[in-house]
Amino acid sequence: MPYKRLRRLRLGMVGGGQGAFIGAVHRIAARFDDRFELVAGALSSDPERARQSAAEAGVGRSYDDWREMARVEAARDDGIDAVAIVTPNHLHAPVATAFLEAGIHVVCDKPLAISLAEGEALAKLAREKNRLFALTHTYSGYPLVRHAREMIEAGGLGQIRVVQVEYAQDWLAEPIENGGLNKQAGWRTDPALAGPAGCLGDIGTHAYQLAAFVTGMTPVALSAELHTFVPGRRIDDHVQAMLRYANGARGMLWASQVASGAENALRLRVYGTKASLAFDQEQPNELWFTPLGAAAQRLTRARVSGASAAHATRVPAGHPEGYLEAFAQLYKDAALQIEALNEGRALPPESLLLTTVDDGVAGLRFIDAVLASSAADGQWREIAP
Repeated sequence: MPYKRLRRLRLGMVGGGQGAFIGAVHRIAARFDDRFELVAGALSSDPERARQSAAEAGVGRSYDDWREMARVEAARDDGIDAVAIVTPNHLHAPVATAFLEAGIHVVCDKPLAISLAEGEALAKLAREKNRLFALTHTYSGYPLVRHAREMIEAGGLGQIRVVQVEYAQDWLAEPIENGGLNKQAGWRTDPALAGPAGCLGDIGTHAYQLAAFVTGMTPVALSAELHTFVPGRRIDDHVQAMLRYANGARGMLWASQVASGAENALRLRVYGTKASLAFDQEQPNELWFTPLGAAAQRLTRARVSGASAAHATRVPAGHPEGYLEAFAQLYKDAALQIEALNEGRALPPESLLLTTVDDGVAGLRFIDAVLASSAADGQWREIAP
């Protein structure tokens, strides 16, 4: 008999108060499949703003401090099952540590932390506590991204030869962080809050994770350059890297937040000995498959037959699914795993494409290698396994 959940999982949130973009996205995604109920939050470091934000979001229990929230919620009979962490990057590790120590599952925005040492400590703690630590690499939730992975696993492209991934935006093409008018730009360009990687940590890690998720391969070495185009900016706004893979494949990754005219242009192309695949995040309901010597085939979300795409599909053919649904897929898979862990069951196979703390550690190893290579004028650097 199929497993039936008995109740919605209770969710808390740290960060994501008034004026925060990603907090609202997490709240929508968590509710999308009716798996979570948001019941508690420390939505701002300012107590009054935290209370106002909680009232606006319909959150019943508002806390002035996330440490108090972790302690109190862990002691309640109706305490939260999981916490969503949507703070600036520098708080990811301390907040996650507090909730893991309290025995509470974690869903955290990326990047995992601001240093590899922090990330590895979080991975170790999550294993010791047997708690889920999900990382919201949103684009892995798209049905056709999961189908692309399934096609490559099945050998549909043959041996992978070339991996090309890019992520272009233009929202930081001007110094909008100056003057304090744009909160997002303010903290994302402040190394004290964002960490040592600007564009690299913000969207470069998304590009890196997408390529690794779809191909099943991570590069073993890279040659990279970071650059800051906007005068006075304290952190990189552009990154480009050449990649080497263990099987002999080669790759290129570039990410830029000063690419004038680009909105959210995350694109992946994978070339094998038998065929190629191309995915464009701005057209997420189609995937292009081109066999060697044959015509390109446009695959659409509702017409592919793979199990992984079916698990991530919600609406009938011709009705587009997009960013919020992909984000919601991560929460759906997280709910399946939390329920299993809480009851001592094996993790459901259909949930295993969820991105976790281990993906976050891999992203931090990539960041470290890029920082080292760029500091050495692009010299090749190995990426720690």
